[in-house]
Amino acid sequence: MKQDLNKYEVIIYWSKDDESFIAEVPELPGCMADGNSYTDAIENVQTIMSEWIETAKSLGRNIPEPKGKLMYA
Repeated sequence: MKQDLNKYEVIIYWSKDDESFIAEVPELPGCMADGNSYTDAIENVQTIMSEWIETAKSLGRNIPEPKGKLMYA
């Protein structure tokens, strides 16, 4: 079953310490990327999401189904 990466919630914020945008995927533990711009962070996290899912499959681990919006502001 192929996962649709665009259905996972991605949280993006500016990190003053890292001086970059950070993109985190809460449903995929430890899945995060950074970028010099908002767009870079999104592009980079999509690559990392694909790698996260590929690695989980190769290790026989469960891949969470996307749930949509998880947090409320």
